[in-house]
Amino acid sequence: MKHRRITKRRTAIAGAGIAALVAGAFTLNSANASPADPITPDTLSAASATQLTSDLGKAAAGTYYDTDAEKLVVNVLDEDAAETVRAKGAEARIVEHSMAQLNAARGTLEEQATIPGTSWSVDPTTNKVLVTADSTVKGAELEKLNKVVDGLDGKAAVERVAGEFKPLIAGGEAIYSGGARCSLGFNVLKDGRPYFITAGHCGDQGSSWSDSSGGSAIGTMEESSFPGDDFALVKYASGVDAPSAVDLYNGSSQEITAAGEATVGQAVQRSGSTTQVHDGAVTGLNETVNYQQGSVSGLIKTTVCAEPGDSGGSLFAGSTAIGLTSGGSGDCTSGGTTFFQPVTEALQVFGAEIG
Repeated sequence: MKHRRITKRRTAIAGAGIAALVAGAFTLNSANASPADPITPDTLSAASATQLTSDLGKAAAGTYYDTDAEKLVVNVLDEDAAETVRAKGAEARIVEHSMAQLNAARGTLEEQATIPGTSWSVDPTTNKVLVTADSTVKGAELEKLNKVVDGLDGKAAVERVAGEFKPLIAGGEAIYSGGARCSLGFNVLKDGRPYFITAGHCGDQGSSWSDSSGGSAIGTMEESSFPGDDFALVKYASGVDAPSAVDLYNGSSQEITAAGEATVGQAVQRSGSTTQVHDGAVTGLNETVNYQQGSVSGLIKTTVCAEPGDSGGSLFAGSTAIGLTSGGSGDCTSGGTTFFQPVTEALQVFGAEIG
């Protein structure tokens, strides 16, 4: 993996499988569009979407990127707001439910249906809260979930997925702590020193990490948060060079220059130490996932597959870091759902930055 190089050995360890990243088909541009400029595929960014919905206030009801039309779609509640959106070059769609109503529905779910094996987020493509239940939710729990959703008067819907939502950790190769294997996310800098970030469920504060089973420590975990959040910060030992670049598993590397927010509909790719590179799309933001170990909020939901050992691995689009693999269901043979901790939140909490 070329996330880092140990200067003492200068060993390229792509074959060892520490998480690699590959550019996505659609990249959110990091350039800031002027509020007066129309939104185009070249200037589209999560920041521009946020600015536009902020200008609309309560009339905005979510955004997503339509990959077929190559347009940013903004949900609004009335024609006046729709005209404002069109004037900015985005696609307007008049919907029934406001964000306040959908967020209230989320609150009801959190109070009455926090059941292990479920997750939910606002789905701007359907203008509902999409509630996902894995195969472990059945019997009385499934009946309870359906009853709560039915009581939300069309503001929520339930979908079922195969498998079980769980953090994707396993024994094996890549980055190790004790008998656990995870995947390195992104190299970062804090106070000018090299660190890397990974998933919080991978280990506890003070744990030592190596790049081979039973190998010498390459770093120590200084901070870790799970559940609630799912991120951790590991400080490299001295003598480690940690460039902001990733192995593409084809003999080349991709420079990572920034961290960015995800957008529903965005094409992304993920890599981890078990399954290497896979792609998919963002299907939900601010997702609450109820693992058996506890709930994690604020996650990115995707159609990208992952398997045990991919935890902590990187989600990105082009040269922009997007997320850290948290957990999910399914596998990379039949497909699945995978959740990611946003990188921007982890960097903010740790006071770190992409180097």
